[in-house]
Amino acid sequence: MELITPDFGFFFWMVIAFGIVFFCLAKFAFPVIGKALKTREQKIAESLENAERIHKEMQSIEAKNEELLKKAREEREAMLNEARISRDKIIEEAKEKAKDETNRLVESAKETIENERKAAMTDIKNEIANISIKVAEKILEKELSTDEAQLKYINEIIKETDNQ
Repeated sequence: MELITPDFGFFFWMVIAFGIVFFCLAKFAFPVIGKALKTREQKIAESLENAERIHKEMQSIEAKNEELLKKAREEREAMLNEARISRDKIIEEAKEKAKDETNRLVESAKETIENERKAAMTDIKNEIANISIKVAEKILEKELSTDEAQLKYINEIIKETDNQ
């Protein structure tokens, strides 16, 4: 029961013991603990500041990345448009060249055909002239007095030339 109703002496020594313990703690432990708490508080504050700074930097980097992506997309679109224009131009030039080449070949073929036609006509004219000369020679070689003899002789010559 003494513990429930403490005696004044007991209380006095308890206060003195508590005071000594408190004094020792205040002199040696609390400054170290306080310093450790302040250090920890500073580290936490620095970490929060670093986190905030990093967060802002990340936002800045994200904005820059978005801007770079936008520029890259624009450049890609510009390059694709240039490529399309170049492709269309090359195709158009190829079509023009093919058309010009075709026209040149057609003109060349027409000229060749015309030259061949002229050569054939010249050959035909020469052949007709040769046949006419042969016919005239044979007619002149043989004197024919009657019309009937002349017709018979002309028919013979025609048959001969057909056979040749």
